[in-house]
Amino acid sequence: MPTNPTRRRLLQATAGAGLLAAAGHGAAQAAFPTRPITLIVPFPAGGSTDRHFRLLAELAGKQLGQNVVVENRPGGGGTTGPGNMALNAKPDGYTIAQFPMGMLRVPHMQRTQWNPLTDFSFIIGISGYTFGLTVRTDSPYKSFKDYIEAARKQPGKIDYGSTGVGSSPHLHMEELAQNAGVTLNHVPYKGNADLTQALLGGHVMAQSDASGWDKYVDGGQMRLLVTFGEKRTKRWPSVPTATELGYGVVSTSPYGLVGPKGMEPAVIKTLHDAFKKAMDDPRHLELLAQLSQDLWYQSSEAYAQWVRVTYVKEKRFIEKLGLAAK
Repeated sequence: MPTNPTRRRLLQATAGAGLLAAAGHGAAQAAFPTRPITLIVPFPAGGSTDRHFRLLAELAGKQLGQNVVVENRPGGGGTTGPGNMALNAKPDGYTIAQFPMGMLRVPHMQRTQWNPLTDFSFIIGISGYTFGLTVRTDSPYKSFKDYIEAARKQPGKIDYGSTGVGSSPHLHMEELAQNAGVTLNHVPYKGNADLTQALLGGHVMAQSDASGWDKYVDGGQMRLLVTFGEKRTKRWPSVPTATELGYGVVSTSPYGLVGPKGMEPAVIKTLHDAFKKAMDDPRHLELLAQLSQDLWYQSSEAYAQWVRVTYVKEKRFIEKLGLAAK
């Protein structure tokens, strides 16, 4: 029996509405992320930061169901990559970056287009560095005392390389030199890889950096003179700290992950949870032990609060060193 035209139109309308509702429900359920995420590492490939984030990205990607692709964007003492992200990336969670301590220091030293407090969404606090000063094994400086004594005899002639102006390896050496009453010559590099090659090639006398030098120290190409933690490292227990030697400098430079300002809370939570699980993975903990780094977990809220407090402290630190913008 033929269907009544009015009834047929009603059935078609009902079916169409059902399809639209189903489509809308599917769109609403399309959980973040649906494509790969870019993680900006603001230092060159091969250094300790790069090594750390490549493994962490791999582990977090498994939690997210999407690849987390590391993109190295060095420069500006670790500030160029995150700064450009804040200015140009969409706040959709698909572009995130490491947030090194330089982000809280460089704005006190020079004008920046980005504001470290208002132009970022804070995702999670992760870890901090073990810093040290290394020389080649054929260097005449057998101890840190030798190095400082040489600087005392030749003001401004004894140099060291760091990972950039305003980076922790730069500033804690400046603080130490100030406390020791000596003048050192600072030579900035883009990151660990080129700094390491400069030291091994004899272009710079010493390397101030995080523990990317570990394999060279263990392999006999470099000598570790001093570390900058609160206590000696487990991996190099014979090496004294700067505090032990009477210079009163402790530096660990905690860091975490950020995105552009305006990210949705649900997206931040998804990223936070994935990276938290990655941080607790045994492979990640093993890598941190190799790098002599500790976990420094901070929730999104706690990390944002830490940044606000630390930004004020760093202003006083930069002023003490005489490096504040005029």
